Amino acid sequence: MTGIGTINPLGNNIQEYFANLKAGVSGAAPITHFDAEKFKTRFACEVKGYNWEDFFDRKEVRKYDLFSQYAMIAADQAMTDSGIDLEKVDKLRSGVIWASGIGGLRSMFDEIAGFLEGGQIPRFSPFFIPKMISDIAAGYISMKYGFMGPNFCTVSACASSNHAIILATDQIRMGRADIMITGGSESAVNQPGVGGFNSMQALSTRNDDPATASRPYDADRDGFVIGEGAGGLILEEYEHAKARGAKIYAEVGGSGMSADAYHFTAPPPGRTGRKTRNGGCDEGGRDIARPGGLHQYARYLHPRG
Repeated sequence: MTGIGTINPLGNNIQEYFANLKAGVSGAAPITHFDAEKFKTRFACEVKGYNWEDFFDRKEVRKYDLFSQYAMIAADQAMTDSGIDLEKVDKLRSGVIWASGIGGLRSMFDEIAGFLEGGQIPRFSPFFIPKMISDIAAGYISMKYGFMGPNFCTVSACASSNHAIILATDQIRMGRADIMITGGSESAVNQPGVGGFNSMQALSTRNDDPATASRPYDADRDGFVIGEGAGGLILEEYEHAKARGAKIYAEVGGSGMSADAYHFTAPPPGRTGRKTRNGGCDEGGRDIARPGGLHQYARYLHPRG
């Protein structure tokens, strides 16, 4: 991993994000993207102080849903951080795998609302479909840098970005690429996003105390807190990174993928964890939890997605 970038509720770049994370700042606050007065949940983790004019021109931004804007910003930060010289890389061996669980939900909502409010006359924007589809962010990122290697989107709900990182790593391990831009972005803090999750009774309704509403291990937990933003990584083949003198933040040691085949939100009763044939193994197929395995280096375990 040779580059990182982010725009999220705790900061619009890596430096702001890490500073607020260390300070214990909460990204949750009353919703400003729309009037949420009639909604059960009236708070979310929104990106703060975002102005598209700081990043895009008016003609360009017309093509981008907010999730694509966030994707472009995070990917650009990561590329800048990596120090990659685009004149010196093989762009046929450079690709993008970018995730989004829900894509351009706001763009779809706006276009359908306009259709219904306009007497159902089909005056849809030519950018409607491209703005909506989840795969468009990966496409725009690849076009910006001219990367012509593997290019697609992973869509697997809360695990989307993890799967993107795993599959981007696999492209390098299988010899298909030297450099991969990967990560994910979301912008679902809008009427259908909040309203839809409310109808599932999935969101916290702790409107009187948004800052402490996200409490995954608390007995009084009443749901998750919806958020938005993007995180981007540059993954690079080790020898390729060494040859250009890149700073290396970390190495991907292994990955695993599995499902509990039980329910689309609830965990299976009586189970505290599970291990599958390909779950929790390093690149050699060895159990990460074995004596001397990668678990001895772990400092963080993410239990959701």
